[in-house]
Amino acid sequence: MSIELRQVCFRYPNGTLANEDLNLTIRDGERVAIIGQNGAGKTTAVKLMNGLNRPTEGDVTVNGVNTRQHTTAFISGMVGYVFQNPDDQIFKTTVRDEVEFWGRYHRLPEEEIQRRVRRAVDLSGIERYFDNNPYEIPYSTKKFVSIASVLTAQTPYLILDEPTAGQDVAGVACLARLVDTLSGEGTAVITISHDMEFVAANFRRVIVMAHRQIIADGTPEEIFEDEQILREARIKKPQIGELASRLGYRNTLQIGDLVAKLSN
Repeated sequence: MSIELRQVCFRYPNGTLANEDLNLTIRDGERVAIIGQNGAGKTTAVKLMNGLNRPTEGDVTVNGVNTRQHTTAFISGMVGYVFQNPDDQIFKTTVRDEVEFWGRYHRLPEEEIQRRVRRAVDLSGIERYFDNNPYEIPYSTKKFVSIASVLTAQTPYLILDEPTAGQDVAGVACLARLVDTLSGEGTAVITISHDMEFVAANFRRVIVMAHRQIIADGTPEEIFEDEQILREARIKKPQIGELASRLGYRNTLQIGDLVAKLSN
């Protein structure tokens, strides 16, 4: 089971080319980070995966289903998408209603709705805000509300667009636990992120985009040790990786690994 993009191009109605010749497979349970500068085509590419965009050329399939042949609502039942800005997603007047919406819209039994809601609330850590208006809670928490509302769909693939933006250390730690839990259960987690520390710590596959194309696909160590890729995509190593390089250590992106090497 997988998401597959084959020779995919996407043009906006005004003729602007946003993605060109994308070839990519993402399998069940993978943890995939897509990185690159603004304008590289990252968000356009992931929106192709859940039917918000349809390819101008080529094909996108989700578990064998061609996105051209089905509605966005149908595809989004397989590929959950959490917007970068929660205000683009949230529309209910209480957190409870927001998180319960998917189950009620699909007329699930009440017991099943509450089971899914409880799990989503526990994973996202928003219980204390459950009866609040989502527009009256902190922005960082509001992002977790939008995540929880998508989690109730229990899709086999989940896209998180810039999830760490606006988060403090506790929020980033909660996101890391969420990624661990979901991937451990077989959900593929795909993130777009400019947070290289979060990427290096939590994702074992990194896809680099530049000039509307995929220019590299590998492990964090392979990507962040390739100076040519970093220059072309105009991205930087994680801070620990940069420090380790200055000290003469390669393939060292985590603080624990650096400390261990310094201790030897």
